[in-house]
Amino acid sequence: MNQVLGDRRAVALLLTPALLVYTLVMLVPMVWSLGYTAFRGNAISGFEYAGGENFATLVSDPAAREALLFTLRYAVVVTVGQVVAGYALSLLYVFALRRSSTAIRTLVFFPVVLPTVAVALLFQKLFEYAPQTGPVNAALLAVGLEPVDWLGSAGTSFVVIALMDVWRSMGFYAVLLYAGLIDIPDELIESARLDGASGWQLVRSIVVPLSFPVLVSALIFSINGTLKVFDSIYALTGGGPGAGTTPLTLLMYRTAFFYGDYGYGSTVALALTVLSLLVTVVIFRSYRRDVTRG
Repeated sequence: MNQVLGDRRAVALLLTPALLVYTLVMLVPMVWSLGYTAFRGNAISGFEYAGGENFATLVSDPAAREALLFTLRYAVVVTVGQVVAGYALSLLYVFALRRSSTAIRTLVFFPVVLPTVAVALLFQKLFEYAPQTGPVNAALLAVGLEPVDWLGSAGTSFVVIALMDVWRSMGFYAVLLYAGLIDIPDELIESARLDGASGWQLVRSIVVPLSFPVLVSALIFSINGTLKVFDSIYALTGGGPGAGTTPLTLLMYRTAFFYGDYGYGSTVALALTVLSLLVTVVIFRSYRRDVTRG
């Protein structure tokens, strides 16, 4: 192996096909999309040079501002929900359900493999207001409360979307974090127990610090996925009512493919890419600073 890796021609021969595919599939479309930001129009009506007009429109566009605020709110709430629920489940797998954790992990992970449209239809039925009363509103009526038109306003629609995406993804983060927790040596935990550490002290002083790298990985996975959310919201609410649940990705899709403005759609995509990079860099830098202090 060392002989192969020391041969530059062999390394180039092995890497060239992968780099070529990556360039054609990822880099070329990204550069192409970046070029569209300087134009307005589409392939049918033709393109017209617009300079920095698309960026000026993005700054002053109230729809883009509303979509950005929704995207940030959704990313924060759902990321916290996914990682906290996943971490709680992984702690249960390791410390409370060790013997039956395989079966429970399978059940909790099951929503991850379900099609997004099927999950959205399930939640539409669960929170249905009319013409039929869904199970959630039936439960409210049973305890003497008024039913709620959950998908009739932006605020309650946000609650349903957040619940759906946390429920659908927490099994994935539970498995990811479980893989980090089982690497903690049993001897270390037993020593802490013999020294009199309570359950909370054990988690706070040993489990969380030793699983911090995988927690950061889960956080980066989740925040990047939630910033780029599209399919679940499109299937459940279509961005409505009005534009109350429209994230940046849906605004980009409608601008480029419904209204035929590839230039402004690419500008929205570029803004989302920069936002994702900035958030990822901030998380990495914070993590490195904590490690250095530790």
